[in-house]
Amino acid sequence: MTVLDQIITVLEKAGAERYGMEAVSQLEHALQCAMHAERTGSSPELITACLLHDIGHLVGEGDEGQAEQGVDAGHEHLAADWLEHYFPQAVTEPVRLHVEAKRYLCQAEPHYWAGLSQASKTSLEVQGGIYTADEAAGFIAQPYARDAVLLRRWDDAAKTPELKTPDLAHYRPIIATAMKAAS
Repeated sequence: MTVLDQIITVLEKAGAERYGMEAVSQLEHALQCAMHAERTGSSPELITACLLHDIGHLVGEGDEGQAEQGVDAGHEHLAADWLEHYFPQAVTEPVRLHVEAKRYLCQAEPHYWAGLSQASKTSLEVQGGIYTADEAAGFIAQPYARDAVLLRRWDDAAKTPELKTPDLAHYRPIIATAMKAAS
């Protein structure tokens, strides 16, 4: 089985589970996020980052329900560490930074917090809370931080029950293109 087959299998099997306290499954969330990125003409790497940004919830031990228990499992780091064996930084760094992007947006755009789902507000607290102005400035100066902010916005928008999206087969060649960029 190829790495690409493994990724698709993880998304199909483990992704069928509900996405935390949201009204969609992990897979529905991933497909919606990738669809939003694709509709804006994003690169294969950013579309792939959107599709795989929460794979840290699905690989290894898993972390279901930990945020509600006051524990940050660091799913973004688990995902990026797992993905960096197969993908370039243009995929792994937006994944690694997407939680920090939420913290940044809460500081940079005061109205942003009010638009978060209750699950995202709960997880924000265990993920370190809202950045200070200095922390926000440091975050956005990092390479790939702006891509992480885009990913974050699509992540927030990817929680619509029964939204029609392309299926995983549609994203297979996009993932393959992103993987080739790592070679």
